[in-house]
Amino acid sequence: MMVRAPKITAAQLAAALRDSITRLNRRLRQARPIGDLTITQLSALTSLELNGALTPRELADAERVQPPTLTKIVAKLEERGLVQRTPHPTDGRQVILAATELGRAVILEHRRARDEWLAKQLAALTPEERETLGKAAEILGRIGRNA
Repeated sequence: MMVRAPKITAAQLAAALRDSITRLNRRLRQARPIGDLTITQLSALTSLELNGALTPRELADAERVQPPTLTKIVAKLEERGLVQRTPHPTDGRQVILAATELGRAVILEHRRARDEWLAKQLAALTPEERETLGKAAEILGRIGRNA
């Protein structure tokens, strides 16, 4: 006789997923290389790498921070040679921010370290568990794109 698991509501699943994703994200952040970049600085640099060159306002909006906060973040990234400013092609009052070659290399190193940690965790799972997570990753990606 097969025992059925009780039905889980969308609200219960949302809470369980939020908790699991938060914990996993925390562990992934801990797996990043030790360095002097803060999570906020790394996030801004990643936004520039993913979205391409942006104005400071566009980057502030993407990062959901106020422009004065972003100014400080960008200044630190510029100091380290990770971000460069160029004049805006049509608006002389604006600048365009972009990740430098070094900035892209830093992002790749952070990704590599997190992927390495996660791959090690996934290797310890059964093939069935990895298959389930593959399906879940597909679904979560779809949810994220719909937001």
